[in-house]
This record gives sequence, structure tokens and C-alpha cells, in this order.
Amino acid sequence: MEAVHAQLVVPHWFSHESAAVLWGCDTVRLPEAVHLTQDGRPARRGRDAVIRHHGGVPGSERAEVHGLPVTSPERTVLDCASSLAPDRALVIADSALRRGADADGIDRMLGARAGRRGVARARAVLALADGRAESPGESLVRLAVHDHGLPAPDLQVPVRTRRGRFLLDLGWVVPRVGVEFDGFVKYTGAFGSTAPEAVFAEKQRQDALEDEGWRILRATWDDLRTPVMLATRIARALRQASAEVEGFRRGRAVQSGLRR
Repeated sequence: MEAVHAQLVVPHWFSHESAAVLWGCDTVRLPEAVHLTQDGRPARRGRDAVIRHHGGVPGSERAEVHGLPVTSPERTVLDCASSLAPDRALVIADSALRRGADADGIDRMLGARAGRRGVARARAVLALADGRAESPGESLVRLAVHDHGLPAPDLQVPVRTRRGRFLLDLGWVVPRVGVEFDGFVKYTGAFGSTAPEAVFAEKQRQDALEDEGWRILRATWDDLRTPVMLATRIARALRQASAEVEGFRRGRAVQSGLRR
């Protein structure tokens, strides 16, 4: 982006996924091309690694990061949501919201684009966006849940246990089913503990959650390669847990009736 910026003389702003990178957002499958938006319709420049978008960028949607002109976080989220595949767009949107992007500002921009190309796509992505997601993996698990018609989970679900209070990445409180996304780095000792210590601590955490009646599923990057299989696992756990809850309620009702 610095090399491209140095060669351009027309007003321009880095946008779309390039802007997301400048703002420090999470991304997946980042393309090699640089995206920028400039005034007027850009001339074709052959097969270089720059994707040029035309159209004005209002002053309220401009910023500067590391000395480079860039679209605002809100404009960046909307551009990405309008043009990218849902998985890539949702990861950026969740990350931007977590970093402080204004959700109301994004909604206003979306309303102003009514009737334009990509609005329906953006609306679907933004309806799912949630700044409570703490990693790309969590965002993608949530997308798999949505795409396969499962009930929407809550995020960062607090659970009190004998070992303290834990937060589940995603969870359904009534049947007590939780999903935890495990990236490999979690167990490498990168966060200050040795790998065996990290594994043992996670085992203790899992035991404490299960003691409170929670059924915990774990998802990895490998699981996200086949989201339908991941969604099937989650659906099965929800059915089994819901059946257990219903059985418990019926048993309580029978006992109550007998006492009467």
C-alpha cells in the first residue's frame, strides 16, 4: 500500500480489505491485491495487483492511518460487507465492531445506499455482526450455526463454577450447550504458560463447566473446513441436551403430582 500510495497523484483512499488491514481488523484468506477508492472512474491499468473502485468518499468517511489515506472503519465495514463472501465479511465486521466501529453509523450508511448493488448482501452480513466475538474462529462458527438454521447462540456466556467464573465463546443457556473455539496457539505456551500447563488448565476448566451441567463442544480450524459437519455436531448436542432438560421437567412434574 505504501508503494501504491507513493505512485498516485489523484485523490485516493485505501478501502475494502486493504482498509481493514490498516485498521487492524481480523481477516481470513486475504487477497494479494490492494484495494483503493478514487474520485472518478479509474482507467484500466492492465494486470497489476491493484483493484480500483470509483466513487467519492465523503469527508466523514475519510481518515488517515500510518500516514496513508483510508476509508473510515464504518465505511470499510460496509464496503467489505457489500462485496465479500459472507465468511470474510463477517470476520471483518465483528472485528471492527470489537475495535470500536460505530454500529449506528454503519446502519445510516447502509440506509443511504438503498437500491445499490451489494446492499442486500451487506444487510445479511451486518444482521449477524457482533463485536463480542473475540476471534475469527468464533465468527465463523457462528456463521455455520446460522447458515444451517440452528437457533442463534449468545456470545461470551458467563458461567459460575467451583473454579471461578468462565466465559463461553458461544452458548445456549437453557439446554446448557456451549461451543469453544480452540486455535492451536492457545496450547503453544504463547500466553505465558507452558503447553502442558495450558492443556491441564483447559482440562480443569472443562471439568468445572461440565460439573455445572454444561455440554461443551470444541471447534478448530480443521472443523471449519466442513461447516456442515460442525453444524451437525452442534445440532445433535442441542437435541440431546434439550431432551434431557424436557425429561427432567417431566420427572419433576410427575413427582409434584404424586406429592399432591
